[in-house]
Amino acid sequence: MASNTRHETNPLSLANKIAIVTGASRGIGAGIALELARHGAKIVITYTSPGSSKGVDELISQINDLDNGASAIGIQADLRQISAAQAIVEATLARFGPKVDILVNNAGVELVKPLQDITASDLSYVYDLNVRAPLLLTQAVLPHLRAPGRIINLSSVGARAGFKNLSVYCSSKAALEGLTRCWAAELGAQGHTVNCVNPGPVQTQLIDNIPKETVEMQKASTPVQNRIGTVDDIAQIVSWMASEGSRWVTGQVVSASGGWAMY
Repeated sequence: MASNTRHETNPLSLANKIAIVTGASRGIGAGIALELARHGAKIVITYTSPGSSKGVDELISQINDLDNGASAIGIQADLRQISAAQAIVEATLARFGPKVDILVNNAGVELVKPLQDITASDLSYVYDLNVRAPLLLTQAVLPHLRAPGRIINLSSVGARAGFKNLSVYCSSKAALEGLTRCWAAELGAQGHTVNCVNPGPVQTQLIDNIPKETVEMQKASTPVQNRIGTVDDIAQIVSWMASEGSRWVTGQVVSASGGWAMY
């Protein structure tokens, strides 16, 4: 008789793996952290705001309650600060030992502004978190990355779509795609893979920041069930990319959008 659990196939495929997931206090990041933990990984949850600490504590409890060898810690760090990357890696090594296996660059920010209103500080606000932070954190992790390491960047279908008033955000996500391909070319010799996941609209608090007409347009033209994505839809893809099963996939961008964007 078939089991109704989703995790019956090699459920602890990430046992003893150390994973850093940025921006994991809620939404997609929290879902990714929990899914990796379900497969046995030890998780470092990074978050920015002190107001997120309660949610992080709850997520850590959820992970501990899995009782499968997974565990988690939370690290408060502002990834816009250049020093944050090294601080996150040092805290990771202090808690879980000398190696890191998985890095999920998930933290990001959106900005909705027409071209004529964009300021230089707007550019820094978005690019320092969406582009510079993944670069600095990947650099900091690299000396400790245990082969076969997995680096997974969270971009957006906006990287290849023209959405009005989202030029700073969409271009930052296109930059992350470019970094993904170049890092894959650089790090493959060491056995590491680098890939990118591009979600379409996902049902989280952040969806309220996206213009409603954009979301409705995407929903209506999504081939799979004309629906918005769920956090779990994205987490399942990231979990596979973090696993041994994805070993022959690198430098790729996966559209996680129910077919709204087809690459």
